[in-house]
Amino acid sequence: MDGRVPSDTLRYGLGLGGLALLAHLAVRRWARYADPLLLPIAVLLNGLGLVVIYRLDRSTPNDSTAPTQLIWSMVGVGLFIAVVVLLRDYRVLQRYAYVLALSTLLLMIIPAFLPAVYGAKIWIKIGPLSFQPGEIAKIALAIFFASYLAQHRDALALTGRRIWRLELPRGRNLGPILLIWLIGAVILFLEQDLGTLLIFFGLFVVMLYVATARTGWIAVGLLLVGVAVVPVALWEPHVHVRFLDWLDPMRTIRLGQGPSQLAQSMFAFAAGGLLGTGLGLGHSYLIGFAVKSDWILATFGEEIGLVGLAALFLLYAIVVVRGYRIGRELRDPFGRLLAIGLASLLALQVFVVAGGVTDLIPLTGMTMPFLAQGGSSLVTNWILIALLVKLGDAARRPRPPVPQLITPPPGTDAGVASRTGPGRDDNDRDDAGRDADRDDGSEGERADEDRGDDEARDDDETLAVPHA
Repeated sequence: MDGRVPSDTLRYGLGLGGLALLAHLAVRRWARYADPLLLPIAVLLNGLGLVVIYRLDRSTPNDSTAPTQLIWSMVGVGLFIAVVVLLRDYRVLQRYAYVLALSTLLLMIIPAFLPAVYGAKIWIKIGPLSFQPGEIAKIALAIFFASYLAQHRDALALTGRRIWRLELPRGRNLGPILLIWLIGAVILFLEQDLGTLLIFFGLFVVMLYVATARTGWIAVGLLLVGVAVVPVALWEPHVHVRFLDWLDPMRTIRLGQGPSQLAQSMFAFAAGGLLGTGLGLGHSYLIGFAVKSDWILATFGEEIGLVGLAALFLLYAIVVVRGYRIGRELRDPFGRLLAIGLASLLALQVFVVAGGVTDLIPLTGMTMPFLAQGGSSLVTNWILIALLVKLGDAARRPRPPVPQLITPPPGTDAGVASRTGPGRDDNDRDDAGRDADRDDGSEGERADEDRGDDEARDDDETLAVPHA
């Protein structure tokens, strides 16, 4: 931007590099069999976000947030290390699934009784600090969903009524689904938070489909989401404006009100083109409010172009695919559903944020994982990666060999045991034992010739075990 290397580059580089080294050492010591790509990709995404936030600070000198983001990175990596070190067995989480879900849902209700911040009631402020309980609730609900579905997947998989090509579930099994939908709808009405509803309910439907392999649940989930979203989009002003901008991003320009944030985002993507303008050479700061959080993807699109965005999305895709692979390798239903749920959680949030910024779906106000400014989101995603690391370590850890007990066959000396192949019965083993005790006389030689090749092979398998 000004032809020289910034003076505090070394401080940021050493800070993030030191955090990465500590996290790497923790993984090598307490999760050595974990997937080797999860931590490097998380560090890379966190570093890219820190670079772009620092770049935007240069364009907004009165609003410097990169130092705070580095501090939140330290907190996130610290919690990552704590989870890797302290969580010896991920199955312990299943015991506290209901407690975690209830406590986080109660925590999410608190912002509904607090003043709205930027049109949405999703923040809890304590002095100078603020956080979004919805971010913490994502992981807690993923643990709860995995525990519930692992216990009740057989009942939920029962065939109900078939309509055209869809096998819809039985009415009695819709109770838990309707309860989750009702909680999400209440949160949406009270807090005007469309993104939380889409991610929570989408996560539950995805995990439900994985547990039951029935497409009918997807149809029911889409229907319930539509029933909850449409009334809020029509009557709640904050959400209604976002729907209007989604349907017509240039609406405010024709009304003489200037370009909206969504229109400015579209301009930024268009200016970036295929290869981008170059880091620091864009004008995405014209988006104004939340350019470092909700709209940070527009800066990436303008300054690294479509090619850079594709590489960025591929990094997220690698983490998601690796999470699915971990789920396939785990044997217990809870671990399998939890790994797939955490990976799906990341995929859903990336889709919701990228879709809103690019005008594919209405804007939700969620933040891009690891990239956007915000402590709640950054810390939560570091915990998510830590859980995937522990799950991957359990899935890839070599299983101890099963000891094979060798017992002496009946009628033989205690120090001689036969390791028999499939298909041999007790009579065969008795014959082998008697043959081993015979002398080298002519009668024994004729008996050996009569037994043939199969019996001779069995005699070769006789294993001598020394006396104690």
